[in-house]
Amino acid sequence: MTVLATFFWGWLLGAALLGFGMGWIAVVHRAQAVSKVWMIWLAVLAAALVGASFARIVPGRFGYWLDLFLCMFALYLVGCAIGSWLRDWVVSRSKPAS
Repeated sequence: MTVLATFFWGWLLGAALLGFGMGWIAVVHRAQAVSKVWMIWLAVLAAALVGASFARIVPGRFGYWLDLFLCMFALYLVGCAIGSWLRDWVVSRSKPAS
């Protein structure tokens, strides 16, 4: 993981900043939610990918790419959470008190 952070720090920072931007926008955007069935399937897929990464099931270059994808995706989700929280905090502070 240190090699990924050292070599791809720009890409990892970009993933976090992109997540921050999407989290900032997502508070305003009102789209249909993902269904419960799809949420379960996506959670199972994410767990399987993390499990494959920890177990080193995927060898060589593709395992390296899997690790990089998981790191970038985790930073993207953290950026989304921070951007969404910050946008909610800024908008709630600018509303007049009732």
